[in-house]
Amino acid sequence: MAESSHISAMAILKIANMGHPVLRERAAEVENPQDPAISALVHDMIDTLEDAGGIGLAAPQVHTALRVVIFYIPDHRAEGDPEADPNAEDAPQPLTVMINPVIEPLGEEKSLDWEACLSVPELMGAVPRYNRIRYHWTDPSGEQKMRTASGFHARAVQHECDHLDGILYPMRMNDLSLLMFSEEARRFPVSLDDQAEAAE
Repeated sequence: MAESSHISAMAILKIANMGHPVLRERAAEVENPQDPAISALVHDMIDTLEDAGGIGLAAPQVHTALRVVIFYIPDHRAEGDPEADPNAEDAPQPLTVMINPVIEPLGEEKSLDWEACLSVPELMGAVPRYNRIRYHWTDPSGEQKMRTASGFHARAVQHECDHLDGILYPMRMNDLSLLMFSEEARRFPVSLDDQAEAAE
């Protein structure tokens, strides 16, 4: 990611896998977002995310039980047209560093879609998530920020923030028959539209 290309002498951290205790606990609030230790953690998380090829990472995933998340929404995953409205809820998002994020669902409607996770390697599952959310956070300079999100943007934020409460995506699944190895899912595609109709 461009945001991390100028950073040097940072570390690529080991990612915790499902089953590690750090992924099952509620992460602690960050008392001082401007603490140099938080800045160093964020820089290392950026390098780690870039190395892993993901789009989001929470501090517990790198064995640090603090409420810190980084993520971005690339053009190919966004559902909105950035040229039509770069501020749309489902538009691509730049690399965002969130400290002590809080999510508020906007309505009760949820959608089912596939998710994967760096802490649950080689697997993917169909997870229900709120369609629209509002979320706010503190950035590393101490400034308060807020966005509304829908589509994949909303899903990614919910997924990453779940890590701060000790929740991995399989714990959100209603149907564990839709938890599968990614390789098998590519070989034998499952239509989620059919699953949704069967559940009605």
